[in-house]
Amino acid sequence: MTTPSSTPYHPVPVLETARLLLRGYKPDDLPAFLAMFQQPEFYRYLTGKPVVEEEAWTTILRSAGHWVLQGFGFWAVEEKATGRFIGSVGFVDRKRDIVPAINGAPEIGWVLDPAIHGRGYASEAVETVLAWGDAHFRGARTVCIMDPDNEASRRVAEKFGYREYARTTYHDKPTVMLERAAQPLL
Repeated sequence: MTTPSSTPYHPVPVLETARLLLRGYKPDDLPAFLAMFQQPEFYRYLTGKPVVEEEAWTTILRSAGHWVLQGFGFWAVEEKATGRFIGSVGFVDRKRDIVPAINGAPEIGWVLDPAIHGRGYASEAVETVLAWGDAHFRGARTVCIMDPDNEASRRVAEKFGYREYARTTYHDKPTVMLERAAQPLL
């Protein structure tokens, strides 16, 4: 008789800023998440095309799985004033087949509904997630990758200490790789 292996369980911590609630995904986030992926200004730097419901749902499930198995993942971002789902921010370890290799460094990412761009929400969410990450990852180096033309995300990354360390091609698209050096523990 075999015994089931234990699966780690890491609940998604709830983080708050003055204007945002960062929480685990809920099934009813899917319609808003899918609607974002239908907007060219949202998907142009990500997938290059709209995604179907199956792909959006898989993305949500992948994040939930990250939390269970890795103890980190993406948070759903909710605007406190409206209770509306407006995007995602967090860390992943996707084991990307990319050169140079990321080598297990936590990879931060963020995507927000174009309707709320320009309000400082990305900076507010990234700052909060980085503080969590610095404590959780014990100040380790973190990375991010992005389309070289995504100037708005590049500004957010640089604001929080990310610096370019390589340019490469990933999934046949030009990609900039940025890193944030290990942070001293406070």
